[in-house]
Amino acid sequence: MLSLKHLSKTYADGTRALSDITLTVHEGEIVALIGGSGCGKTTLLRLIAGLDRESAGRIRLDGEVLSGPHPAVGIVFQEPRLLPWLTVFENIAFGLDGVSAAEKNARVSHALEKIGLSEHANRWPRDLSGGQQQRVSIARAFVTNPKVLLLDEPFSALDAFTRASLHEHLLGLWEETRPTVVLVTHDVQEAVTLADRAVVMQPKPGRIFDELPLTLARPRDRTGLPFESSVRRILTALDHSLKAPQEQPQRERDRQAAALWW
Repeated sequence: MLSLKHLSKTYADGTRALSDITLTVHEGEIVALIGGSGCGKTTLLRLIAGLDRESAGRIRLDGEVLSGPHPAVGIVFQEPRLLPWLTVFENIAFGLDGVSAAEKNARVSHALEKIGLSEHANRWPRDLSGGQQQRVSIARAFVTNPKVLLLDEPFSALDAFTRASLHEHLLGLWEETRPTVVLVTHDVQEAVTLADRAVVMQPKPGRIFDELPLTLARPRDRTGLPFESSVRRILTALDHSLKAPQEQPQRERDRQAAALWW
C-alpha cells in the first residue's frame, strides 16, 4: 500500500506547489491524478519517485518511509528516454541487474511479446515509431516487477489511435503482476479507460479536491453510457475544482464534492 500523509512542497522561491496531500493507494489499484495546469500532479509523482524532496509530510510504501529513489518504484515519463546505444532488447533489460541471464532473457522476451515487438528486439530505438518507443519504455518499467509504477502522461504526445493501442498493452502487462499504478493525465477519457479511481486536484497550491471511484468492468466500452457518465462526473468535478475559492475550507469542499454525486 502506498500512503501519502499531509504531503506539502514549497520551492525555494516561495512557490507552494502542493499543500497537505493525504492519499492512500491500495495494492494493485490504478489511480489517475487529473486536474488543471499548475495543480502539482507531476510534482507529486516526482516526490513519490524520490526525484524531489517533500517540504512536509511522509510517503510510505508498505509502512517503509520513502526518502529517495526506491527499487520497488518504477516510473515512465512523457517521453520514452531510451538509451540510443542499446538495442530494444537491451533497453528493456537495462534495470535487471543481478538477474540471471536465463531469467533476464525470459522476462524481456515475454515483455516483447506482450507489447507486440518481438520482431524488433535487435533494432535500435531510432528505427522505431514514437508509439513503439513508448511501448519499449513501458515494458522496461514492468520487467523489474515494481510494487509501484508511476506514469507521467506517457501517452500525451501520441495520436488517438496509438494511445488507445498503448492503453491495451499497458493493461495487458498490468494484469499479470498488478502493481499499484499512479497515472498523471490531462485526458479524462484516458482516466476512465485505465483507472479504478480518479483523484481530481485543485491548483494554487495543489491539493485534492475530490476522489471518484471508477467501477466499470474491464475491458471498458468507451461508447457505452456508463463510460460517458463517468466522464461527465469527472468533468463536473474538474469544473468545480477550478471555480472553488483557492483557500476554501475543507468542510465546504467536502460538502460540494459530495453534491457532485447527485
